[in-house]
Amino acid sequence: MDNSKRILCIVGTRPEGIKMAPLIKALKREPWARVTVLATAQHRGLLDQVLSLFDIQPDVDLDIMRPNQALPELTARLITALDEKFVELAPDVVLAQGDTTTVMTTALVAFYRRIPFGHVEAGLRTHDLDNPFPEEMNRLVAGHLARWHFVPTEHSRQNLLREGIADTAIHVTGNTVIDALLEVAAAEWPLGIPLDPSKRLILVTAHRRENFGEPFRAICRAIRQLVDRYEDTEVLYPVHPNPNVQATAHELLGGHPRIRLCEPLDYAPFVEAQKRAYLILTDSGGVQEEAPALGKPVLVLRTETERPEAVDEGVVRLVGTDQASIVAEASRLLDSDSAYSDMARGVSPYGDGLAAQRIVAVLRNALDTKKAET
Repeated sequence: MDNSKRILCIVGTRPEGIKMAPLIKALKREPWARVTVLATAQHRGLLDQVLSLFDIQPDVDLDIMRPNQALPELTARLITALDEKFVELAPDVVLAQGDTTTVMTTALVAFYRRIPFGHVEAGLRTHDLDNPFPEEMNRLVAGHLARWHFVPTEHSRQNLLREGIADTAIHVTGNTVIDALLEVAAAEWPLGIPLDPSKRLILVTAHRRENFGEPFRAICRAIRQLVDRYEDTEVLYPVHPNPNVQATAHELLGGHPRIRLCEPLDYAPFVEAQKRAYLILTDSGGVQEEAPALGKPVLVLRTETERPEAVDEGVVRLVGTDQASIVAEASRLLDSDSAYSDMARGVSPYGDGLAAQRIVAVLRNALDTKKAET
């Protein structure tokens, strides 16, 4: 008689693929776990790249992505498609990571079907539903439907306790992104983009929905102003495929001899770019976790962050989207060796590379796997 547990791991976007990969690989090593990987493909190409890097092949692919998909349409199609697969696969546990529409609908459908849901990277909050949008709402929904909350830090645990989540349901594990980062960063990867080694590299990622329009234009103007001011700098900006980002980035930054606009990098080359960077400007959540562990100062192009731990450590600074503020803060780091060294300390408040092992241990105990192995 097969008493193993059916574990359904769901991924939809590139960050989810990165952060779920160490957990998927750890679960597949467990004799009691029958792991199924379901890709919603909310991000198609970006997700495929990272799953290939970690040698993970989805067992089920919903191929949900559509050009310029609106949130209501995406949400409706995800709920229907996920529900059909939950009925077909009958998992004992469903796991998903983060705060995307994929994660929110996964938690909702698991709740409807009375399937225990484990939320990886739980407890992140800005306490502002508009920033980031719609991610803050997504993680609130997922956070109140989860059976297990795998939080990266004590700060995240306290967020959930204040919302009335039982302490026994919260497990401080660290963030699986550090597991993935340390594995990839241990090797050297070809970047595939010619850069001038005599220049200080400013790495940029900017794609947040709440920054579309004038805020994003201000970010681009600030980047160009910095490169014009500092002739010993070079910018690398892997541009997100969203047309709201593409058009403006190429309009305001294209054609400059020291600004490299490129397609989104695969995860391994992107880690290599972070390793080579002198300074990083980003509105990404994952970069706020990864770059400090690599000893790189980060200026966050947002007014709020659900990851305050690195800000508290002094290795990440919120600068918003005001052109003058971005230029002033970046200039401070480019002008002052002491200001730079204060932020380039290699602090990793989000984990030690063992988060996936801790999550597996919680599930092993909760699911009575000794009985499953008999």
